[in-house]
Amino acid sequence: MILKRIGIDLGTTNILVYIPGKGIVINEPSVVAIEVSSNRVMAIGQEAKEMLGKTPDSIIAAHPLKDGVIANFGIAKAMIRHYINRLSGSVRLFRPEVMISVPAGATSTERRAVTDAALQAGAKGAYLIKKPVAAALGAGIPISAPSGNMIIDIGGGTSEVAVISLGDIIASSSVRVGGNKFDQAITSQIRKKYNLVIGDTTAENVKIKIGTTLPLKKELTMEVSGCDSITGLPESMLISSSDIISALRDPINEIISAVKEVLQKTPPELAADIMDKGIVMTGGGSLIRGIDKLFTKVTGVPCQTAEDPLLCVAKGTGSAIENLEAFKKSVLWLR
Repeated sequence: MILKRIGIDLGTTNILVYIPGKGIVINEPSVVAIEVSSNRVMAIGQEAKEMLGKTPDSIIAAHPLKDGVIANFGIAKAMIRHYINRLSGSVRLFRPEVMISVPAGATSTERRAVTDAALQAGAKGAYLIKKPVAAALGAGIPISAPSGNMIIDIGGGTSEVAVISLGDIIASSSVRVGGNKFDQAITSQIRKKYNLVIGDTTAENVKIKIGTTLPLKKELTMEVSGCDSITGLPESMLISSSDIISALRDPINEIISAVKEVLQKTPPELAADIMDKGIVMTGGGSLIRGIDKLFTKVTGVPCQTAEDPLLCVAKGTGSAIENLEAFKKSVLWLR
């Protein structure tokens, strides 16, 4: 297959790859397993994720990204190269142009690390798009209109809040709080209340199955297994959804503060548009029960979750690389 352009949503938790004309062709965990002695990549994606928390000392399974940006350059480069090769073969006549979504709050050094990783992985040109712009595009919001649109994208490592008009960001805030911080908060709450130590994968399952930000009419419960923090012996406990409300309070409040900050910075005319249209929520974090109702309650602005919130950034990144000329001002371009 001759690939000319690829869109990549390089997330802290998942990597999604979009090919123009085909849509999203890869959706895998952004985890890499490496053999310590030889620095050789052993597994990438779902296979590597299954190793998390279960590896011997000779193998490290880790996320190459932290808080939405590259934490380990070598591993991130290997991961990008792996997916480019998987789609177009290791011997290529043409090198593809690649567009990657990055947090709007990423520093110039962090942005440079992403473009360098893409170029060294075999891209001909590397383009960067701000995640809130990509999320809005993927959610079907007409961002080029002279009208205010507000987006909250709660990803694995970061939460981005932005007001977009005429194709670019008018006001934004980025906090390094997302799904991973939610998992850590759940782990901490269960340890504090029940003296039970659980792993990251278990915390994520708890969040998905019984996670909520508001009290439910019928409380949900789930049996959770881990180690007793005092005896170190295996133990199981019954956890309720009210435990998760307490656990998520602090990280959710950080996102709410960012939302309020952006609303305060928004020009009055655009604020009026937002009141009319409401706020659109994307990213995996927007799937937690009651989060849209909670945000509506605290801001006074109607909030709704986009269709396929997990895929919005990837779809938007793909749409932008398909129509590159039209999105040049929303895109940072480094060759």
